[in-house]
Amino acid sequence: MARSLVLFLAASVSTTAITAFSINDNAAVSRRESFSQTASLFGGVIAASSVLVGAPASSFAEVTDETPKVSTRMGGLLEKYQDSRGWTILAPSGWNKFDGEVGAYDVKWEDLVDPTENIKISSTPVKSTTTSVDVLGDVKEVGAKLASSRNAKLIAALERQTDGILFYTFDFALDDGTHQLLQLCVNKGKIWSLDANSKEKKFAKRKDLYYNILGSFMPKLA
Repeated sequence: MARSLVLFLAASVSTTAITAFSINDNAAVSRRESFSQTASLFGGVIAASSVLVGAPASSFAEVTDETPKVSTRMGGLLEKYQDSRGWTILAPSGWNKFDGEVGAYDVKWEDLVDPTENIKISSTPVKSTTTSVDVLGDVKEVGAKLASSRNAKLIAALERQTDGILFYTFDFALDDGTHQLLQLCVNKGKIWSLDANSKEKKFAKRKDLYYNILGSFMPKLA
């Protein structure tokens, strides 16, 4: 399906936080698609913002407590997947898997019955000096700006450190009836975006599955 997305971003010259952005998209692009594309394009913001050159790796309060990577397979609902590009995840068993759609995702898993239930992973190169997702700003501020840009409700904005990598996780209720979890992190010169989508009425049943998938993702091989 043809997609077009016009993204206008402005970065603050006084901090490493993103201060404003907005999106205009045509009818062919769903809110959840453009929402996840916005997250993947954060990499371009990091790469293009000259204020980040020479900035400390961590500009905000450092998360020091380690949260273990999720390893439960939920009784067979999840299965280990190792990508040749150097990352691992517990993926939903029996879902259709799709490799690469330029500008949209690197890998996608889609429910056999309902394709709106899906998991997508994407990556975007960033400057070699960018080593943590905290250059985007405080996790709650980033979540609020993302929610505002899509007229969505921010349910939660969380951060954790696993195996030395800082992860930002956002929980959104979109106004088109979609519930989305979005996770961002930086490693190996890329910003990684993982989004899990469900219809709002089904999210309560998907919640544990989706959070375990996000908690299992590691953008490097153990």
